[in-house]
Amino acid sequence: MAKAPAKAAPEHGEPAAGGKSKKKLIIIIAAAVVLLAGVGGGAAFFLSKKSAGKEKEHKVEVAKPPVFLPMEPFTVNLQSNEGDKYLQVSMTLQVEGQEQADLIKANMPQVRSRLLLLLSSKEASEIISTEGKEKLVEEIVEKTSQPFTPKGEPQKVGGVFFTSFVVQ
Repeated sequence: MAKAPAKAAPEHGEPAAGGKSKKKLIIIIAAAVVLLAGVGGGAAFFLSKKSAGKEKEHKVEVAKPPVFLPMEPFTVNLQSNEGDKYLQVSMTLQVEGQEQADLIKANMPQVRSRLLLLLSSKEASEIISTEGKEKLVEEIVEKTSQPFTPKGEPQKVGGVFFTSFVVQ
């Protein structure tokens, strides 16, 4: 009996043709995955650094807390056709910073004079209502914000808070 010729075994060191291409394909895919992971990780790192830097910038720009400047109480005669009417009011000014508070304190006689003239020009019926008080706040802010010197910078008064308000 004759034996069928056996297929020749590949020489040592030579892989089968199908095995060689599969290994190359696996190596290429693995390299591509590693490369994409590296690029993605680098991009995430740099983007997170930029956003962290922006957050730090925003934290640096935190608004300063307001400075409150209490005023001595005012007692004035109000305009009235019905007899004597009086207003006794205590208030606190809200200013932008300590520099503004110091400037207003240094010019307090001028500020008090402006406010006395304003308050004594009012009628009781004008300032009794909530709307009247709100309008008075706006007028006080306007008067206290006016510059103390000709062509000077206006003061930065952010608000007025009444701490006592009595009309008799």
